[in-house]
Amino acid sequence: MRRALDLAHRSNMQFVLLATDYDGTIASDGKVDDKTLAALERVRASGRELILATGRHLDDLCQVLPQLNLLDLVVVENGGLLYKPETREEKLLCPAPDRRFLLTPKGAVMVLPSGVNKATGSKPPGMN
Repeated sequence: MRRALDLAHRSNMQFVLLATDYDGTIASDGKVDDKTLAALERVRASGRELILATGRHLDDLCQVLPQLNLLDLVVVENGGLLYKPETREEKLLCPAPDRRFLLTPKGAVMVLPSGVNKATGSKPPGMN
């Protein structure tokens, strides 16, 4: 991931944002290393936007990535919730699951309506 970020930053590639996953992409063992954070900071400093899309819950992500303010938009819960770190605005993109599903042990099951995923969460109407 760091190599891709560095290459994109140094090249003449024309893009306005970088969207990435968390676990296994920018994070290893749940943590983002300093070199990757520095690469993300360089991309952001170049005027490009950073979007993170993850299956994690927002409260969990806040604990493992205190640098959330580096991001422009965070798509959490596999597209079920949007979060803007700058304003701390949250936008629910689908109804909450039936309460019966909430009794499953944390992290074991995630239920989303058909058609809700990281991709749909990355391009929501009305939240620029």
